[in-house]
Amino acid sequence: MFDPAFLLTAFVVVIAPGAGVLYTVAIGLGRGRVASIWAAAGCTLGILPHLLAATLGLAAILHTSALAFHAMKLVGVLYLLYLAWGALQAGGALDVAPDRATEPGPRTALRGMLLNALNPKLSLFFLALLPPFLSGTPGTATAEMLSLGAMFMAMTFAVFCLYGSLAASARERVLQSPRLLTWLGRGIAALFAALAARLAMERA
Repeated sequence: MFDPAFLLTAFVVVIAPGAGVLYTVAIGLGRGRVASIWAAAGCTLGILPHLLAATLGLAAILHTSALAFHAMKLVGVLYLLYLAWGALQAGGALDVAPDRATEPGPRTALRGMLLNALNPKLSLFFLALLPPFLSGTPGTATAEMLSLGAMFMAMTFAVFCLYGSLAASARERVLQSPRLLTWLGRGIAALFAALAARLAMERA
């Protein structure tokens, strides 16, 4: 039985707009509902390495090793900037266009997975979020962290699918306005650039 306090905390964290939400919404607008589900699945899978790192104690290494943290952070920043560039370029990763070629779902999912997997703050986040909700029994701590993490991932997938579905519902109206398409691409690029800047300023 999951602690209601944990469920509420996790829900508040999940619904807060971030890189994963932005990516899923952009995919929903650009490619529709099915593609947004692939994006949500990828973003959710990108959480798994951080959950395992927190469970196995590897997040503590990132926290204490400035070199490891900054190296991973740099890759994450560059990837966010790559997505920002892709939102501006015709045929780019996040280009929103009515005549856009269909992209294989697994590729969309892989991009979302990398988006979350390359954010070192997620490992530290789990290391801080999960322990307060454990029972305190050493023998079951690992199983409890994995269970709480699985619930967090399931909630992430459900909420991201909802975001993507809402974006897909507005897709037709967006695609009918070339001017809106242009500004939407610029807005998505600016948001990803802002996320990259915020990640760049993060400290371990």
